[in-house]
Amino acid sequence: MVIKLDSPQPVFSLPGLDVPDEDEDRPANGSSLSTVGSLGLSEIVFGAAALSTIYNKDEHLSSFTPVRTVRLALRYGVNAFDTSAYYGESEIVLGTALKALEVDFPRSAYKLMTKCGRYGSPRSDFDYSPATLRASIQRSLKRLNTTYLDAVYLHDVEFVATQVGPREDGHPTDALKPENLEKYGLADGQESKVWGDGDQLVLDGLVELQKMKDEGIVKAIGITGYPLPTLLRLALLVLHTAPYKPLDVLLSYSHLTLQNSAFAEFAPLLRERARVGQLLTASPLNMGLLTPNPPKWHPAPPELKEAVKKVEEACADWDGRMVNIAVGYGYRKAAELSVPMVAGLSNPREVHESMRAWRDLKQSSEKRIAQEQKAFEIFDGYQGWSWASPPDNLL
Repeated sequence: MVIKLDSPQPVFSLPGLDVPDEDEDRPANGSSLSTVGSLGLSEIVFGAAALSTIYNKDEHLSSFTPVRTVRLALRYGVNAFDTSAYYGESEIVLGTALKALEVDFPRSAYKLMTKCGRYGSPRSDFDYSPATLRASIQRSLKRLNTTYLDAVYLHDVEFVATQVGPREDGHPTDALKPENLEKYGLADGQESKVWGDGDQLVLDGLVELQKMKDEGIVKAIGITGYPLPTLLRLALLVLHTAPYKPLDVLLSYSHLTLQNSAFAEFAPLLRERARVGQLLTASPLNMGLLTPNPPKWHPAPPELKEAVKKVEEACADWDGRMVNIAVGYGYRKAAELSVPMVAGLSNPREVHESMRAWRDLKQSSEKRIAQEQKAFEIFDGYQGWSWASPPDNLL
């Protein structure tokens, strides 16, 4: 349920004064998370889209579960939370949980990252105008019970930016082939080209975010999106447009997973050519695709969903099955690239499982790597494959 900016805001109150604190609420012994990059983010970032009706029911959100989940993550050393104005109740539920925990975890103990500009599913529900972005961030501050935000992104920039190159499914790394660079606006000499009104809207939105950064409301600004060639092109455009400042932060999702790790090829270019200060990747489970029951709304085609079922069967004898293999793979690849991984966490069990998978990657075994290789073979032509974004039905 996306909540419009001018709509009444729901309120989530804890069901009682005493939050349960039992064995499942305490971290298991083991190695601790480190911080990564210029923003000092923990290796695992709490994906708070899970604290909404996108992934959970109302009764889940109004129970003690969200605050217990947030508390356990903080106890494990997770120091950053990723949310969005687009994620329905997420900011409100997260802000309520953090407020309840402020005695043990004051605002200085964690970083808050949110997104603005997207307020619905179709392209018509995007608004990057300066007035709307400012109103959105002011609302986020109230929802999250804070006076500043550590990072703010323009959400899903491909819906607003001018389309350059084909908008089609396939393998995003094809855009990096020398013969394709010019087609995607990535060739030398194309960096400063504004391809249309959409690109200008993105630039104007970032100007407003920069103003709020100068005012101290926001500490870092950036962009998020799905198509990697678009993210790289826009990061280059920002760098080569006055005042010639690189993006502070950029978030890519579903591109460092067991099924698709294309982000690994784009990361060096985003760092070295576009000079982005902090890279993040998100969703090691590819928005729930790499689970036994993928969401019905997931854009993967039937053939890929069928391949996922076969991977799950191939992991039947593995402790934690496909989910553990997928999460562990995502964490290991993120560690190799020195980028934090944003992972959705709905309940304490998922926090424990996520930490267990992260700790396992420190001792990657030949058996785990062999299990990953089986998955690659099953995915076959869908290995490294991405869907088109924006999809046709949301244009």
